Amino acid sequence: MSHEPTRVAVIEDDPVMGASLVQRLELEGYAPVWWQTGGDALAALKLQRPDLLICDIRLPDMTGEEIFRRALPELGTSPVLFITAYGDIEQAVRLVRGGADDYLTKPFDIDDLLERIERLLGARRATESASSALGLSEPMRRIEALLRRVADVDSSVLFTGESGVGKEVAARFLHQVSARASSPFMAVNCAAIPGELMESELFGHERGAFTGAHSRHEGYAERARDGILFLDEVGDLPAPLQAKLLHLLHDRTFHRLGGKTPLICRARVICSTNRDLEALVAAGAFREDLFYRINVIPVTIPPLRTRPDDILPLLRGYVRHFSETFERSVRGPTSPAEEAALAHAWPGNVRELRNRVERAVALAEQPWLAPVDLFPDLGRGDAGRGGPVTTLAEAREAAERRQIERALEHTDGRVAKAAELLGVSRTTLWEKMRRVGLSENRPE
Repeated sequence: MSHEPTRVAVIEDDPVMGASLVQRLELEGYAPVWWQTGGDALAALKLQRPDLLICDIRLPDMTGEEIFRRALPELGTSPVLFITAYGDIEQAVRLVRGGADDYLTKPFDIDDLLERIERLLGARRATESASSALGLSEPMRRIEALLRRVADVDSSVLFTGESGVGKEVAARFLHQVSARASSPFMAVNCAAIPGELMESELFGHERGAFTGAHSRHEGYAERARDGILFLDEVGDLPAPLQAKLLHLLHDRTFHRLGGKTPLICRARVICSTNRDLEALVAAGAFREDLFYRINVIPVTIPPLRTRPDDILPLLRGYVRHFSETFERSVRGPTSPAEEAALAHAWPGNVRELRNRVERAVALAEQPWLAPVDLFPDLGRGDAGRGGPVTTLAEAREAAERRQIERALEHTDGRVAKAAELLGVSRTTLWEKMRRVGLSENRPE
């Protein structure tokens, strides 16, 4: 089976060097694409991700550092190699510390460049072959790659997405894969703490700062030490505290309520919200300068309904978790239960899935969960329990059809590649496609 050539993107404004790189990459069997400005590159990267990016640090319209920061959400696991003159080595080193993979100084030997490309691509393949911690879907794999890339960067991260999609889970993952993993992760729900108590909870207070302050209290910013301070639902932070948070991010210092001595904040600040902060800024409800300060690295977690590849792994994983936690002998969901889960819209996202599984396992009377266990509104009886064997077979056939459709969609209808993904022979896949009515008009 033929494989598509590795796509290597080049951002280089020098027409001689750019053309030379493209020519040599083509001779080596790569599929190069070349942009001469940062603006053209950023627009193209939103449409298609390369397997590797080579970028000059100095470009006519922006720096390589700006390109890298703005392109991070699209790059995923794709390695980034910067080309720099000797005078820009300090910036190149800063970029590598900030998540880039390597840099090369001009003039360089083309064989050295090719060797580095192969090494970086090999490391990428090894990373992608590992199981995903946040999910199996492409969007979640891309988010995981981004978080691993910026794990040890001190820049602020802003997680956005609907309620229940797993923003705190992603923040905790970022903490776990960072050098700060052994330090505290302090999570603060800005929507759950009353406004009059928030300053004391966040920054602490001195004894006698207000009525009832009988002793010194360390706030979350202080207890985070050199770990991570996670501000959940930051869009609900009262206006006076927005100003104090901006000061903390700008100067890295804060004061306990009633205190006169500034304290240093050594923690990395990460925020999340399910609200549209840009709309709040436009309405005057959220400080624009604070928005730009916390939105250095934006990460949007997509809703569960848009990433069906994550539903069944999450479902099975939570069944195992709660079965062990509750010391139950629940073995997993039935095929009809899995089909019901795939068909459900999940308006509450991952939180809803977790809660439904927790309830189902806690109340389970059988070792296998039926649709009605996850969705009690389906009603009891044969229909809710999956019915006779014929209904189970039909459900399995429906599940098989859905998986084949996904494989064909992923491979643009190429049956041979779909068969490889599904772990069956091409002949077996054709037979299954004919049985479930998918054999017509499928390009090879």
